[in-house]
Amino acid sequence: MSRATKIVATIGPASSDRETLTRMIRAGVNVVRLNFSHGKPQDHIDRAALVREVADECGTKVAIMADLQGPKIRVGKFENGRVMLVNGDKFILDADCQMGNQERVGLDYKALPRDLKGNDVLLLNDGLIVLTVERVMGNEIHTVVKIGGELSNNKGINRQGGGLSAPALTAKDMDDIKTAMSFQADFVAVSFPKNATDMEMARQLSNVAAEPYGHKPMMIAKIERAEAIPLLQEILDASDGIMVARGDLAVEVGNAAVPGLQKRMIKMARASNKLTITATQMMESMIVNAVPTRAEVSDVANAVLDGTDAVMTSAETASGKYPVETVEAMSAICEEAERSEEAKVDADFINQRFTRVDQSIAYGALFTAHHLRVKAIVALTESGSTALWMSRHNIDIPIFAITPNVGTRQKAALFRNVYTLELAQCADTETMLKGAQDLLLAKGVVQKGDLVVVTWGEPIGQVGGTNALKILKVGEY
Repeated sequence: MSRATKIVATIGPASSDRETLTRMIRAGVNVVRLNFSHGKPQDHIDRAALVREVADECGTKVAIMADLQGPKIRVGKFENGRVMLVNGDKFILDADCQMGNQERVGLDYKALPRDLKGNDVLLLNDGLIVLTVERVMGNEIHTVVKIGGELSNNKGINRQGGGLSAPALTAKDMDDIKTAMSFQADFVAVSFPKNATDMEMARQLSNVAAEPYGHKPMMIAKIERAEAIPLLQEILDASDGIMVARGDLAVEVGNAAVPGLQKRMIKMARASNKLTITATQMMESMIVNAVPTRAEVSDVANAVLDGTDAVMTSAETASGKYPVETVEAMSAICEEAERSEEAKVDADFINQRFTRVDQSIAYGALFTAHHLRVKAIVALTESGSTALWMSRHNIDIPIFAITPNVGTRQKAALFRNVYTLELAQCADTETMLKGAQDLLLAKGVVQKGDLVVVTWGEPIGQVGGTNALKILKVGEY
């Protein structure tokens, strides 16, 4: 329990066997990402079941994130699988083309020609190939190759500066939401949302699909479009968290803009009591190498220092050669970066106005714990909201969300500096406090004589009803 920052790991062919997954969870994975851009529905169902099973065997709770594919706009397929584009070549993106060649290629998003005009710049294959639009004729986009290279089947297309009209939720995404809710995914990550409406629609669809299971997932907005940046606050308000998805975002806004945007997004999310995940190429070299580069170490550490809740792997753990070593290295970097952080609880509360009792109790617990230097902060919670509010502020004291609710334990696996424990609900306050004390003692978190700050709600079991705070001396119950 020495690492505050959480690790989201994508699983795939390299990490879907029981042994590897067990080693990854023991190495520190807190959330498993299922990438719905790949695989069949049954693949995700089977992997989710295995994750739950292995996590239980490891004596921990691991959250599951269903990451929707979204409207990734791609070229079609080529007769020979690939072509080599040379600077100055003419090249046509043709919505009616069935099989591509040296002169043209098809499109999976047939409406793309309607979004473009002369002089637009298209970035293919994560920006490695650059095309300038000369003109649009019907379903054909006539371009000139500005920066060439090898173009192979199904590579992505972005427009520089963003602005493509493809909807955030495709028919496939809607089906995938039903699949994800069949195994009660804790988080749904929505790709390419443009505004709050996209997130509200995704939440509504997810809640309807999850209702038969008595489940409500948390919604994560992946910030990948340039047009999402001016609307970031409304997207945050409509979401439970955001993912700083640096791949497509960098293609649309330029690589140089991304580090500053990352800091801004994390700061805004924390101020809005929302979660943040920092993703894309964090440990990219570990797809083939057993150790990360120094630049990757700095990248992960800087995300931690920015205040991200979690750092995420993609191909490194899904298809790379060293999935376990990637998690171990990422965990070590996070721990080291956290040692250099400063607690700023006092400064955080300057000019703050609290409008809710439960929020006031959460912040009062932080302030008290910081000044008394207690051993732990305990939130006896149903929904996890109190623990979430506490986790938005840097404090070098661990926060324990103790709850009878398995779903809350799994969701809180993503909250920075929050650790979860299970305790059966009890209507009697004194019995409940003694149970929490004994649980912390049994886990070796505290010793007799230690001070602990505890929050809870009365009547017990009421969601959003935290209204009590106590400074507990371990051993007095």
